[in-house]
Amino acid sequence: MTTPTRRLGIAQLSLVGTAPPDLVSIAAQAGFDFIGARVRPVTATERPYDLQPGSHLLKETLQRMADTGITVEDVEFLLLDGTGLQSGQDQREAWLRMMEAGQALGASTLTVACADPDLDRFGDHLAQMTQDGKSYGIMPTLEPIAYQTVRSLPQAVKLSRRAGCKIVVDALHVNRFGATTAELEAATDLVPLVQLCDGPAAAPENREALIVESRSERGVPGDGEFHLASILATFAAGTPVSIETPSDKRAAEMGELAWAKHLKAAADSVLTTTAVTTAAVNSPAHNISALTGSNK
Repeated sequence: MTTPTRRLGIAQLSLVGTAPPDLVSIAAQAGFDFIGARVRPVTATERPYDLQPGSHLLKETLQRMADTGITVEDVEFLLLDGTGLQSGQDQREAWLRMMEAGQALGASTLTVACADPDLDRFGDHLAQMTQDGKSYGIMPTLEPIAYQTVRSLPQAVKLSRRAGCKIVVDALHVNRFGATTAELEAATDLVPLVQLCDGPAAAPENREALIVESRSERGVPGDGEFHLASILATFAAGTPVSIETPSDKRAAEMGELAWAKHLKAAADSVLTTTAVTTAAVNSPAHNISALTGSNK
């Protein structure tokens, strides 16, 4: 098979403890085209990276980008929980700062997820974020996550169309919440980026285990039971792919660069050698989590 024309990147979560300038250098050495950058920590234990305009870390990151040709595709991650535009903990201020950092890095999207039980309120906040993003050249991308409030593609599509923003498709979550090929096809015009990983067909038994899998121990693309070919075939060949495959254990054992190279080789194999089953891709009745099999 010929190599699909896709830009391939590595998400910050794959090496979450690696500072952005070093991630740029590692990405270049491993053969990636771009990185995703965390400009805001997701958990209290996560290492924060100050990439605001004027910071030393931003200056160093931009220099590494200039030296290597690596770009930043997306910045992350904001979990909107309903505090939004009205409370003392104003999340609007958080996303505006993230957009400032994203603009400085040359990113085009900012990933957001929903922990707000009030979806009408969340939709209002998402629309405000989308409007704010126009001044920075940053488009919000809503990621449906299996253990958060918005946990399906139809939910994400409805909210994104209402707000005028986009959607991130993550191979882990579309398997864990059981997206169908028809649901993926209905979202194709909204998806600027696909995140790739692998895993067992059977989901973890509870929310806590889902979180651990998502943040700390995903499968290497091609080594699990997700039918990645069917997911990728839904989107145009030019849709960028970001490898979001954290594994605290294996990254520590192999070292950062070796881990990144391993992920790059695995992703290349998925993108270039997987035969796509047309019937599986086009059948609305199929559940992606049931479309298991080797991707190698």
